[in-house]
Amino acid sequence: MLSAFLSAFRTPDLRKKLLFTVGIVAIYRLGATVPSPGVSYGNVQKCIETTEGSTGVLNLLDLFSGGALLQLSIFALGIMPYITASIILQLLTVVIPRLEQLRKEGQAGQAKITQYTRYLTLGLGVLQASAFVALARSGQLFNNMCDEEIIPTGTGVPDWLTLSILVMTMTAGTGVVMWLGELITDRGVGNGMSVLIFTSIAARLPSEGWRIKESQGWAKFFLVIALVLVVITAVTFIEQAQRRIPVQYAKRMIGRRMYGGTSTYIPLKVNQAGVIPVIFGSSLLYLPQLALQFFDQTDPGKTQAWIQNNLVDPTSPIYIVVYFLLIIFFTYFYVSITFNPTEVADNMKKYGGFVPGIRPGKPTADYLDFILSRITLPGALYLATISILPNFFFIWLDRQQYLNFPFGGTAVLIMVGVALETSKQIESQLMQRNYEGFLR
Repeated sequence: MLSAFLSAFRTPDLRKKLLFTVGIVAIYRLGATVPSPGVSYGNVQKCIETTEGSTGVLNLLDLFSGGALLQLSIFALGIMPYITASIILQLLTVVIPRLEQLRKEGQAGQAKITQYTRYLTLGLGVLQASAFVALARSGQLFNNMCDEEIIPTGTGVPDWLTLSILVMTMTAGTGVVMWLGELITDRGVGNGMSVLIFTSIAARLPSEGWRIKESQGWAKFFLVIALVLVVITAVTFIEQAQRRIPVQYAKRMIGRRMYGGTSTYIPLKVNQAGVIPVIFGSSLLYLPQLALQFFDQTDPGKTQAWIQNNLVDPTSPIYIVVYFLLIIFFTYFYVSITFNPTEVADNMKKYGGFVPGIRPGKPTADYLDFILSRITLPGALYLATISILPNFFFIWLDRQQYLNFPFGGTAVLIMVGVALETSKQIESQLMQRNYEGFLR
């Protein structure tokens, strides 16, 4: 990977793309630190220091935004509304025939789906910005653990105007982040949205690592680093694992030319679902914590206490088991939606392709479904195991404040996946330029 980056810097056009990407990332990180209008920056910093990461599930969203969410900066929502919109449209493609038709129309249809994704992103941005502003106004953004006034009142400006400007600013910030990601995709290196998420998570690693050193000492700090390297190595190995289904294409005469007669393969990854099941599982486990807000906080009952101890506490055995099973379920669910063996088999039959030893059509679809169901199980177990690692870190470190522990689970899956994808794009572009030099 390092040799690929060094070779890319020696190539003028690739060097321009890399520097352009770095410039966009710098603008994104700058916007993540600029406070939104109407927010008291000093009070927000005091609240962050007081709570020290004890804000519950919002820490996961804060991790994806690079610390911008709890600061209520102009890029507070980050890229999460776009990711949510993309997942929603991907799921709706299976349900709505019009979207499925657009997906099959190639580049023109994909451009239309991208346009719908942008509109849905702005709509979700308005909803999420309103929710976070309401949480900040009521004090629940920091679990009522901070007495400072985050959005000051009595400044002479009507409250409704302040809140409206704040929501519009954060929504506009989401649109700018989406635009920056598309700029990286078009003129930079790698997938822009993935690069921005990678940057947000990487920005939190030094501070979180230093917190572990300050509270646990050098011995546990170096032990955590060693465990992290082991986890990253395992994730890198499994993320690149795939089962290759051989496919041969028969020779066909079209006009006066011969087509086909080639051999290729269908790569079925062990982790076919990516990080989506982890996001689904963690989002579903947020519902019990959300339900606690409707209980009487001054007089907690048995139901509230049981939910708090078993479905909210990440160190609870029930929480860990439920999280593990949810990820396995959503892995099978998402793979069944995104990969259709019948459609793949029909396309192969249409162009004269077949799997050696398997008849085209339904037998091929059954064979692909059989293989996919077998490799999805280890992929689901791998995702679930990596995702619950932070929960065991919480138990080991004996600190409830590590709810945004960035050295396992979703963070490692995203960072390793983005790094592998970006390095492959750089290597492919380098290979293309080497071939051009050879032909000349």
